[in-house]
Amino acid sequence: MILTVTLNAALDITYRVPRLQPHSTNRVTEVSERPGGKGLNVARVLTALGHRAVATGFAGGGTGDALRSLLAQETSVTDALVPVGGATRRTVAVVDESTGDTTQLNEPGPAVTPAEWDAFMSTYRELLADARAVALCGSLPPGVPVDVYARLTRAARTAGVPVLLDTSGEPLRRGLAARPDLAKPNADELAALTGSTEPLRAARDARRRGAHTVAASLGADGMLVVTADGAWQAAPPRRIAGNPTGAGDSAVAGLLSGLVEDLPWPARLARAVALSAATVRAPAAGEFDRDTYEELLGRVTVTEHPVAA
Repeated sequence: MILTVTLNAALDITYRVPRLQPHSTNRVTEVSERPGGKGLNVARVLTALGHRAVATGFAGGGTGDALRSLLAQETSVTDALVPVGGATRRTVAVVDESTGDTTQLNEPGPAVTPAEWDAFMSTYRELLADARAVALCGSLPPGVPVDVYARLTRAARTAGVPVLLDTSGEPLRRGLAARPDLAKPNADELAALTGSTEPLRAARDARRRGAHTVAASLGADGMLVVTADGAWQAAPPRRIAGNPTGAGDSAVAGLLSGLVEDLPWPARLARAVALSAATVRAPAAGEFDRDTYEELLGRVTVTEHPVAA
């Protein structure tokens, strides 16, 4: 199985309005709720690709109960979330139907106590025993040390489990020092980490900071990967219109599934980029439009970069 970790899971609430008008009353035409957080989105896509996925992290309060109930109803993802006393956060997305733009409001998440953290670590180590790969995803809730992804990476490496790290800021910087097998920042996160806005140079810099491989999401321009053996860039054959929320999570699922299937890097990249683009066409994060995915998969362009001197 593939294990995903979402320490700051969320109940995603989406409001759709005809036109978003600040400083005014907005009438909502549609409301939807679904389990959210990067690792949960990754797990959903993995199951759609035919892999067994187990999701762990934290869930608590009435919001956490609602998240777990919805997770049980809508997916085949195995729920291994650890209970906490605080309430799971909510994220609220307001979609302006006149423009397609989305305004996002993200709560900080529940404070995690030392005892709750110990319970999570016990669960995490048990799950690693059956994992073929693990994804460490997203932001950290209050009370969790900023070096937590470095700790989780070291635990996975001790268990012989490959690690993909998908986070940002200081947790990313510290996590890289623990030498994850793969780090997947987006272009902005990579620039903030390295100070370079040139993706290839920045990805090589991030590798020198500890990651064995760096895969950088470039938005509509696809993805760049830098490994010890070479560098490749993949791009979709055309730009896809729609909602990009969750596209990076689908790319993570593509990379993870390619890892456990032992695909060569060009094939992994093509899958990740096709899934990411197909997610833009889907109604919600953690889903992808299968027809779009199958159409794009064989048409993704993968270019090899010269080896750095």
